[in-house]
Amino acid sequence: MRSDLLLFATTFLASAVEAVEALTIVLAVGVVRGWRSTLVGVGAATLVLAGIVAVLGPALRLIPIGTLRFVVGALLLAFGLQWLRKAILRSSGYKPLHDEASAFQREREQAGAAARGSARMDWYSFTVAFKGVLLEGLEVVFIVVTCGATQGRIGLAAAAAAAAVVVVAVGVFVRGPLERVPENTIKYAVGLLLTSFGIFWSGEGAGVVWPGSDLAILGIVAFLGLVSFVLTRRLRRQRLAVRPLGAEA
Repeated sequence: MRSDLLLFATTFLASAVEAVEALTIVLAVGVVRGWRSTLVGVGAATLVLAGIVAVLGPALRLIPIGTLRFVVGALLLAFGLQWLRKAILRSSGYKPLHDEASAFQREREQAGAAARGSARMDWYSFTVAFKGVLLEGLEVVFIVVTCGATQGRIGLAAAAAAAAVVVVAVGVFVRGPLERVPENTIKYAVGLLLTSFGIFWSGEGAGVVWPGSDLAILGIVAFLGLVSFVLTRRLRRQRLAVRPLGAEA
């Protein structure tokens, strides 16, 4: 039960982040150039992603569970460390915070500047929406398929991803703009969870017997959270300490 809750939370949060970024692109293009071709692009990308899940999910079940957990754990570890690294750099001020308002404005300007054809299908809108949803969605598919297959709960992971997309979409249209979504905080949490699952599953695949079984994941999350907090504080102090020297130069 505990591992199911963590799996759901990880997939939900990761999918929410990618949904925010995809919706930023879709809304910008749809508002400027119209919704017909934009939504066709969204639908086409969604079908492609659903096909990938349908093919990869059953295929991964054919791999021995020990091997699958080791490989998936290693991939999630590399994937999660990238999210965690960027989150630490953003929190410490070494990397600018991701700004969805600026991204939305940039996409609007690019959509407005693109030439319009005379055909019924606006291929610019279709292509941008298709590419945005497909690229952001591939990360979600990776998490859904690998995490779901490792736990034997692809249905649960897929439900979490779908719930995240629905919640973000409803929140955007009902309550306000995308910049209100705490995306950077969510990315920090997702980085911790993905890295923790990666350590846990790769260890299991290598034959490690974790104390407390699935409960060990919570211990790994707590340890990584403490380490990342210390690193963030140290980097922030380091940045503030060298800034006056740079100003004097």
